[in-house]
Amino acid sequence: MAVILILLGASILVAGGFLVAFLVSARNGQFDDSYGPPMRMLYDDQPTTKL
Repeated sequence: MAVILILLGASILVAGGFLVAFLVSARNGQFDDSYGPPMRMLYDDQPTTKL
């Protein structure tokens, strides 16, 4: 029974660490897309109609 409590505590600690790492990286702009919008402009053509 003690092993389950140790593993539960360790898993909560690891999950909290990943949550903190994600929040810090999101706040610092790690997930901002600086490459997509300029490239999207190049491929944003009007659809052609076949007659």
